[in-house]
Amino acid sequence: MLASAVAAGSGASDSTRQSSATQASKSARTALAVGVTLDQEGRLWLVKVVDQHLLVFRSEDNGKYFSRLATITPVPENIGGDGENRPKIQVARDGTVLVTWTELLVEKYAGNIKFSRSIDSGRTFSEPIILNDDGRVTSHRFDSLAIDGKGRVVVAWLDARDRDAAREKGEAFRGVSLYSSQSFDNGAHFEPNRQIHPHTCECCRTALAWTSAGPVVLLRNIFDTNTRDFAVASLDKVEEGVKRVTRDEWQIDACPHNGGSLATNGKEHLHLTWFTSGTVAQGQFYKRISDNQESEPMVLGDMDAQPNHAAVVAYGETVLLTWREFDGNVYSTMMMFSNDSGETWSEPWRLMLSAGANDYPIPLISDSKALVVWNTENEGLRVIPVEKVINRSSYQTIFVEQ
Repeated sequence: MLASAVAAGSGASDSTRQSSATQASKSARTALAVGVTLDQEGRLWLVKVVDQHLLVFRSEDNGKYFSRLATITPVPENIGGDGENRPKIQVARDGTVLVTWTELLVEKYAGNIKFSRSIDSGRTFSEPIILNDDGRVTSHRFDSLAIDGKGRVVVAWLDARDRDAAREKGEAFRGVSLYSSQSFDNGAHFEPNRQIHPHTCECCRTALAWTSAGPVVLLRNIFDTNTRDFAVASLDKVEEGVKRVTRDEWQIDACPHNGGSLATNGKEHLHLTWFTSGTVAQGQFYKRISDNQESEPMVLGDMDAQPNHAAVVAYGETVLLTWREFDGNVYSTMMMFSNDSGETWSEPWRLMLSAGANDYPIPLISDSKALVVWNTENEGLRVIPVEKVINRSSYQTIFVEQ
């Protein structure tokens, strides 16, 4: 197993040299769901909730040690910190650090989408602002954040303003809506909110990826009366509407609370993962989309081990998948990879185990490294470098039917 080849090597440094981020989790009330990203220099950035504050950390050595940089939120607030609604962080090419999160309000399911940025490498952050501009006390949650690295910033989220307005008129409204706001100056100013699509699922995470044609969002949509399958929408071509990308026919009058993941190499391929319990298919899947061509869905994980919450990242021809499994006693972080844009795949690898509460595993990839981050209650924050494994010249493959 990869755990013996890689995780064991990092375990010594974990036990002898705990990061300040891990130490904080043992001395304060810390949400397990974290936000992570890699910057242009390959440094690992971490944002996490500790005692109702949002803190930023940075590591120069792939997570062996984290230095605490700043507290983003000046006053305590109830911050969303679960796997579907975690804080997000991105770092632009000029070093601007951008962070979004959901402030949970006292009213049931109500929240605000918050934003802050740093222009001094994370030492200080701007006063947080609320991005949703409708002024309603209602559900604004499940945000996603994407940047083009050159000054454009896009945030998308699920928004209940249209549902509430319809109900006030005595009209029916299925689900909620997808809204977005964007900035063209690295977050110094944001454009007014824009409705992207109505009638979406209420509480599944959204996912953003930047393509050659601009930002694209993956969301669980409501088709027909109550079929909750996935769709993609171009934020630069809202008039084209959404494109259905899964056809599992999951007909359910509830929110699965199990969103999808989306990645691109910036060119022609979209890579996505999702979970479904439809009449056509059940389980966790991956597929790639190029123009009007789609690969056949590839099953991820062992159904007897409850695979869920898969995530995908891509860089060039390399695609990395992670997900979590549970055998009734312990949780496992699983990984697969492809070095040919998803045409062939490695066998699944078991990276890490944990018997306690834990976050969903998060993969990261850049031109120089690939990491898998997993935050657990018992073992703390774990960061496993996997670039040497995925860059091997030969490995066992499974073939995806095209």
